[in-house]
Amino acid sequence: MKRFLVPGAIAIGVLLVIALGLNGGSSGGQASDIEVQNAALVTEGDVLYQASCAVCHGSDLRGTERGPSHLSTIYNPGHHGDGAFAIAAVNGVKAHHWNFGNMPRIPGLSDADLERIVAFVRENQRIEGYEPYPP
Repeated sequence: MKRFLVPGAIAIGVLLVIALGLNGGSSGGQASDIEVQNAALVTEGDVLYQASCAVCHGSDLRGTERGPSHLSTIYNPGHHGDGAFAIAAVNGVKAHHWNFGNMPRIPGLSDADLERIVAFVRENQRIEGYEPYPP
């Protein structure tokens, strides 16, 4: 099982990498860099995503007026790794790519929940591919 909770100094380093935009792409395309995810985790992640993330990021992961699309190339694993999703959910994150405002922390999600949500997002990215950034 993946552990997502990150000690303070490491979390700050990870957030700096995210904020500085290292390893990111600028165009859309196929998500061939993502392995097929465990089907059970994806199914459970779908339920958790709909309950915890969809209000802002859309039930289809394509975003809303409250939050960006998780199918954006910005969220490819080389730019926002699996841990970045967990850090954002656990700690919230200051807006840095979008004009939706800061993301609040999402209370009540366990490491196992976060693993399932990430599997759901990654499987959808693998199937749907990435949308270009900026949109």
